[in-house]
Amino acid sequence: MQRLRRVFAETLGIPEAAVTDDLAYRGIPQWDSVAHMALVAAIDTAFDTMLDTDDVLDLSSVARAREILAERHGVAF
Repeated sequence: MQRLRRVFAETLGIPEAAVTDDLAYRGIPQWDSVAHMALVAAIDTAFDTMLDTDDVLDLSSVARAREILAERHGVAF
């Protein structure tokens, strides 16, 4: 979970302490559509994955990102 928090914090330019399960797409000004695509790329790089279109559309929060990575890509948290 720490690595995922760091990816969100670095990509969105926010403190790691602000990255909670409840942090949601468009829930803060920093997480807009452009940042969303940067976040997808950063997640792919950090976890050696290739999120598909369904994953990108479904990535609506930190909690959901963790679920997608665990359930669809076998990432252990």
